[in-house]
Amino acid sequence: MSDSSEPEDSAPRTSRNFIEVEIDRDLAEGRTQQVHTRFPPEPNGYLHLGHAKAICVSFGFAEQYQGLCNLRFDDTNPSKEEDRYVKAIQDDVRWLGFDWQERLYFASDFFEELYGFAQHLIEGGHAYVDDLGVEEMRAQRGGPNVAGTNSPNRDRPTQVSSDLFGRMRAGEFEEGSCVLRAKIDMAHQNLLMRDPVLYRIQDSEHHRTGRDWCIYPTYDMAHGQCDALEKVSHSLCSLEFENHRPLYEWLVQRLPIDSPPRQIEFSRLNLTQSVLSKRKLVELVEGGHVDGWDDPRLPTLQGLRRRGYTPEAVRSFCARVGVTKVSSTAELFWLEDALREDQNKRAPRRMAVLDPLRITIRTLEEDQSVVCAAVNNPEDPDGDTRDVELTRHVLIERSDFLEDAPRKFFRLRPEGRVRLRYGPILTCEEVIKDESGEITELICSHDERTFAGASVEGEKRVKGIIHWVSASKSIAAEVHLLEPLFMSENPASLDDWMGDLNPDSRQVLEGARLEPCLGDAPVGQTVQFERLGYFTRDCSASDGPPVFLRAVTLRDRSSKKGK
Repeated sequence: MSDSSEPEDSAPRTSRNFIEVEIDRDLAEGRTQQVHTRFPPEPNGYLHLGHAKAICVSFGFAEQYQGLCNLRFDDTNPSKEEDRYVKAIQDDVRWLGFDWQERLYFASDFFEELYGFAQHLIEGGHAYVDDLGVEEMRAQRGGPNVAGTNSPNRDRPTQVSSDLFGRMRAGEFEEGSCVLRAKIDMAHQNLLMRDPVLYRIQDSEHHRTGRDWCIYPTYDMAHGQCDALEKVSHSLCSLEFENHRPLYEWLVQRLPIDSPPRQIEFSRLNLTQSVLSKRKLVELVEGGHVDGWDDPRLPTLQGLRRRGYTPEAVRSFCARVGVTKVSSTAELFWLEDALREDQNKRAPRRMAVLDPLRITIRTLEEDQSVVCAAVNNPEDPDGDTRDVELTRHVLIERSDFLEDAPRKFFRLRPEGRVRLRYGPILTCEEVIKDESGEITELICSHDERTFAGASVEGEKRVKGIIHWVSASKSIAAEVHLLEPLFMSENPASLDDWMGDLNPDSRQVLEGARLEPCLGDAPVGQTVQFERLGYFTRDCSASDGPPVFLRAVTLRDRSSKKGK
């Protein structure tokens, strides 16, 4: 794959993957003059992470070999396809950082040529019109170890099939009443080669051609032929299409095609605790289990983008997964690591408190504030600082105080000492509780000598550093803590995969408090909440407090699995 789809700090690869080996051989032996690939989505839904890998593979190899890559929409099923998906897919491909330039195609651009190819097959005795019912056709197909039986229409005279096919195009037959089938071998070991359907009637308006056509080619009839018409040299597709390759080659060999393209398959992307099936994603969206295609818990590119994933992080993840022939499942923490590594370099640091506990610093006056210099991003060599105000009343995370703390608890405890991030050392002097015994406030004092990280000679070093915000200067916010949508490693393999939905995949915190500058954070900006993780300003709230989604935690919670 191209350098553009690899992590910036990845070491140069010395080995060649199997696709590179095939392309190198084709170039060396003169079978290919210029590498030309394509990405052929069907505009019937939104792209997901599996499509991102396919995009990186097809566009990436084209870039690597200074070749070309087309974006072609496989719009041969008008009942499910819409213009909104066409636009969304183009936006996603551009967002990932790839450009098809002027090479935008639709299968519908070639409907006339594909119809001519079908007539050519009929005239050559390689296809026939069949009016068997769907159930009869399925019964005659046979099974893995049972040969199929020929349709009684298989030996129709060529002229009869040609005439019937023309009448199909003219709209004389109802939907489902007849199809065009390839004449191959009903005893073939590959079930897809048992006289597959090449054309069917669909009484639906096409999003581009309207009612000009009422017959549409199947995927297998359109795919290889569109590749050839677009001068594609290598048709790179995922492994589930390996069984389709014999039919792909059978068709291009029997049609008037010069320099037929090659189909090469690679393993598709699978991800733990996720489903990467368009059908299952549709069920989640249409069943109301998620909040739409851009729900930040979904592996759709729109969902990932809303959550705070960058194109660089997605491409880095795809590069880590690599290109192989062996089906495997990538760990979710690989994806999280890619985002963590990317945002570590770019995200500004801010302080936020998600579960506030109030502290009164009795050694500061009520109207007194002290300006502390906070670092915006320590990973940025040119990074600057910002001012944060320490006031008499501050908020810390409730989990940063324990009344009965173990010995190695290095945060705040009764009579214990801790440093405020960018601020002084505090000593806890009093714990205030309500009638139910819940802690409502801590009374502390601060050491004026310990601002800006200073220590006092002769005094024991303080190990704990906690984040905070001013109670009066901070702003209210709603924070969503996002977890994997599914509980098991491989939900797609379960019979009741819907029953594996994680009821705690979204936890909404309405009492969070943030540094005041975060009120002006633009939608889509990701910041690091210090000690808590990376959070992205969401688009869901136009009025009221800002909403932030947790993109990823700071620490890989799955690191015990190894890498």
